[in-house]
Amino acid sequence: MFTVRDLRNRTGELIREAELGHLSLITKHGQPVFVAVPFDDALLESGVGMSLAIRLFASHQATLVQAARVAGVSASEMMDILAKKKIPVVDYSKEELADELEQFKD
Repeated sequence: MFTVRDLRNRTGELIREAELGHLSLITKHGQPVFVAVPFDDALLESGVGMSLAIRLFASHQATLVQAARVAGVSASEMMDILAKKKIPVVDYSKEELADELEQFKD
């Protein structure tokens, strides 16, 4: 078990624990906050990797290629999965889209 304070002081130990396949519970003021889960084949096989990849991509914390790697699929497969979930692969703001379209004008 690690506290939030431990994350600063014992990061290396937390990483070593994950590399050894151990789960770690992180607490704040004695209350569970999150679980550090080793990223391994068992995690991928259970489908958690795909769920994580989708969330990371949808929240703009991972690129398409990074999300595909987390999920263990190709980028094109990830695009298909995101489309089925109605998550846009390209997420332009109105300004970015206008700038992009402007480049096609003669």
